[in-house]
Amino acid sequence: MSELVFQDIPDVELLQCLGRGYLKQNLLRAIRLWVWLRSLYGDNQHRLILDDSFSYADWRNLFFSPTHPKGEEIPPIHDSHCLCAKSVAEWLFSENTGIIVSHWQKLILAHTGMDESELNTLLQRRLFGVTRRSLQADLETLAKLGWLVYKYQKYYRVCEFPPRLITTKDEGSAAKVGADELSFMHEDLVGFAENHSQKINGVQRFFLKLDYVIPRRTLDAVEDWQEQLRQLWAKTPVPPIKLTYSSARLEGNVDCIVYPVCIYYVQRAVYLCAYGESPQKDTNWYNFRLDRIQNLLTLEWVNSKLPSNLQQQYQQKSLPTPDDIALSMSKAWGFDFYLPSQLMLLRFDREFCDRYVKDTERHETFEEISYQQVQHLIQREIKQPQQQALLKVLDNRSPKDAYYQVFIRYQDHKQRDNNVVMRLRAWQPKVEVLIPWDLRLSFAADIATQFQLYHNS
Repeated sequence: MSELVFQDIPDVELLQCLGRGYLKQNLLRAIRLWVWLRSLYGDNQHRLILDDSFSYADWRNLFFSPTHPKGEEIPPIHDSHCLCAKSVAEWLFSENTGIIVSHWQKLILAHTGMDESELNTLLQRRLFGVTRRSLQADLETLAKLGWLVYKYQKYYRVCEFPPRLITTKDEGSAAKVGADELSFMHEDLVGFAENHSQKINGVQRFFLKLDYVIPRRTLDAVEDWQEQLRQLWAKTPVPPIKLTYSSARLEGNVDCIVYPVCIYYVQRAVYLCAYGESPQKDTNWYNFRLDRIQNLLTLEWVNSKLPSNLQQQYQQKSLPTPDDIALSMSKAWGFDFYLPSQLMLLRFDREFCDRYVKDTERHETFEEISYQQVQHLIQREIKQPQQQALLKVLDNRSPKDAYYQVFIRYQDHKQRDNNVVMRLRAWQPKVEVLIPWDLRLSFAADIATQFQLYHNS
C-alpha cells in the first residue's frame, strides 16, 4: 500500500474542517492542526520519522529542539531555532506553501468576520507557544476528526484520509450531519449545535427550524440533483454540465452549460452556484434553484459547445472555487454575488433602530453613519437632478434619526437581490431607502399600490 502524503494548503475549506466549523474561535488551533498533519503525513521535508504507534512525547521530542521545556507552562522563547518560536505568519507564508498573503487574508476575513487588526495580531502570535495540555488536545481533536486512531494509549496513522464533510446515518432515522461537520452553518449556530446536538437526560432541547419552500412534487428530484453533484465533485477534474432550467423570469425552459461550484441554502431554497452561462445569457455566474432544474447532463472539457469563458478558465487552470463566491459576498450584501455592487443609504426611525437594528449583524459593509456623512455621500455619488431632490428630502428628515450605509448587489429595480429587498420590506414603514434612486421610486410605487388595495375595498 502506498504511503499517504498530506500536501494540502491551509485554505478556508480545510481550516473550517479542522476548526470543526467554528473558524473564528478556532482559527489558531485549525492552523496548528494543519502543521500537525504535515508533521504526520507530509512529504520527506516535513514528515517526522515516527513509529507506527506513537505518543505525544514521541512527537514532541522529534518536533521541538532538545531544549524545549517539558512542563505544563507555556514555553518561553528559549531557542530561536525551536519551532515553538515561529509565528503563525512564518508557518503560513513561505515558499513551501505558496500562499498569496493578501488573497488568503481576504478570504479569512470574509469567512470569520474578523477585522484586519484582529487577524494581524493573531498572525504575530507563536503558533506552538501553547501548553502541553493544548497540544495533547490537538492530538485528541485529530483522532475525533478521523485523521488518527487512538488505542492502547497510543496514536496510529490512518490508512485513508477522512472526507472534509462526513454525513452519518442512524439506523432507522433520517441522514444527519454531525455538529463538528457543519462548516456551512453560521458560526453562532455551530456553537449551539456543538453544545446541544445530543439529548440531555434523554430529552432533545435544541431545535433548528428552517423554512423550505421546495414544492413536494420536486423533492425527489432535488435529492437526485444533490447526489449527482456530490458524485461530480468527487471527480478530478470536475466536469462541466448542461442544465435544462425552468426560468421564472423567462417563463420557460432554457439550456445552460456551466461549471458547478457549490450549493447554498438561502432564504427557504437550495441553490447551485455555477459559472458559465446564465438563463438570460447576460452574466457568467448564476444561482440555479435546484427544484427548477429539469435535466442535468455531464459533458467533457473537450466539448466544442462549451462557452468561451468556461474554456478559457479551464485552460488557464483558474476555474472558480467556493472561496471566490464567499469573497464576492463579503464585498456587498446579497446572495446574487454576480450582480454589480452599489451603495445604499437608509434612514431608520431612531427608536426602532435602537431596538431591532443597532448592533445586529447584517453584512460586513452595513454600518451606521452621521447625518452629515449622508449629505456628503449624496453630493458625491448622485448626479443631478436626483441629487437636488434627495438633499431636499434629507432637509425634511431629522438628524436624530439613524442613518446607515451598505453596499448591495443591485443593477436596477428589475435586476436586484430579492433577499435584500425582502429584508427592507420587513422593516417597513420604519425604514426609508434614500439611494439607489430607482429602488426608492420602485418602493414608493409598491407602497402606493398597496395603499390602493387597502383603501379602495
